[in-house]
Amino acid sequence: MDVSGHHGDSGGPAPDGRPGDEQAVFSALLEDSAEELYEHAPCGYLSTRLDGTIAKINTTLLDWLGHDRRDLVGRRTFGDLLTAGGRHHHETRVAPLLRRRGEAGGIALELRAADGTPLPVVVTSTVRTDADGRPVLIRTTVLDARESRAYENELLRARRASDRERERLKRLNTTLQKTLLPPALANVPGLDVTAHYHIASTDEVGGDFYDLFPLAAGTWGFFLGDVCGKGAAAAAVTSLARYTLRAAAVYDPAPAAVLANLNTVLNHEYNGDDPRFCTVVFGLLTPDGDAGGFRVTLASGGHPPALLLRADGRADPLPTPGGQLIGVLPDPHIATTSVRLDPGDTLLLHTDGLTEARTAGAGTGERYGDRAFLEFARALAPTTAVDAVSAIRDLLDTFGTGVDDDTAVLALNVPRPTREEPT
Repeated sequence: MDVSGHHGDSGGPAPDGRPGDEQAVFSALLEDSAEELYEHAPCGYLSTRLDGTIAKINTTLLDWLGHDRRDLVGRRTFGDLLTAGGRHHHETRVAPLLRRRGEAGGIALELRAADGTPLPVVVTSTVRTDADGRPVLIRTTVLDARESRAYENELLRARRASDRERERLKRLNTTLQKTLLPPALANVPGLDVTAHYHIASTDEVGGDFYDLFPLAAGTWGFFLGDVCGKGAAAAAVTSLARYTLRAAAVYDPAPAAVLANLNTVLNHEYNGDDPRFCTVVFGLLTPDGDAGGFRVTLASGGHPPALLLRADGRADPLPTPGGQLIGVLPDPHIATTSVRLDPGDTLLLHTDGLTEARTAGAGTGERYGDRAFLEFARALAPTTAVDAVSAIRDLLDTFGTGVDDDTAVLALNVPRPTREEPT
């Protein structure tokens, strides 16, 4: 019998199930001295007097900084180890916290190594007091933040690269948007014309478009429309719609025929899994009589009705009942209407980015709506093309970020005759 109480086989399993040799190694690891744990901890330890003089520093922090212990302990202060910026931050933020609360945690600082290399760290300091509660020492834990700083710098570089790319895309979108609008509207004798395009976001190209151009025999065509969607795909449809409308008007200027041609083209080009459509108003302008004025024939494909602001102060929509979206059906019903523009009258066309704007900013508030805009127009009448568009621009500005879609406005005004001064 083994009276010692030990098993005869020293290599047998320990009580916790570990083999004897493995248990011995594990036990040896746990027998590190407190001094060993302090000196070679995975973080830096530093103890300083109240005036900052270094009283104790562990090997880990010495290795990070490349200093000899004899050069620091009792000779240098913690502030001497900091960069100029780190010292300023310590004096203005850490020291006041230590005096007021006795601790300061998670403070980002920058130490300076012996070779001058900056070392980003995160420090936590506490004030040690004696039995009477008087502060006698400051203990500081120092965490190496180099990897964290490198990661932050990488994020910053990525953010800057992203910002540069976004600015480049904004410039491209702005350039593309300009190519979708006419550089100048045609000059129509006896008619004042003003247009405005309000960009809701420079991040994406909108799909609104307009134009005014001459046709044969003293007539002019004009249109204003809105393509469904945004971005490059919408821009392609916008470009196709603009050039198709102009070409179709040369072939047959009747407004219903022009929109029917555009509908055929859109159905032909976008008849797959990604159909594209738009709302559009096309008009034909013809001078009417010696007294001035124009005969206007309008065809609408699902577009908000134009508003007619009369010289006598009336303002009413010009309904085009039954007008259907262009590009959806193979043979849509396209409604037309005719009206005379007399001196002092203004014809106002707009896209729905205006009436669908939110009155209290993006994502909140109610939609502005057709009724509110009609009341707004009635308050303007009688007006000129320039004044009408200027008032709408001011209105859009009041919505701020509530305008989440581009808005195009086109105003046609027959000016009142100027009175001759008596001789």
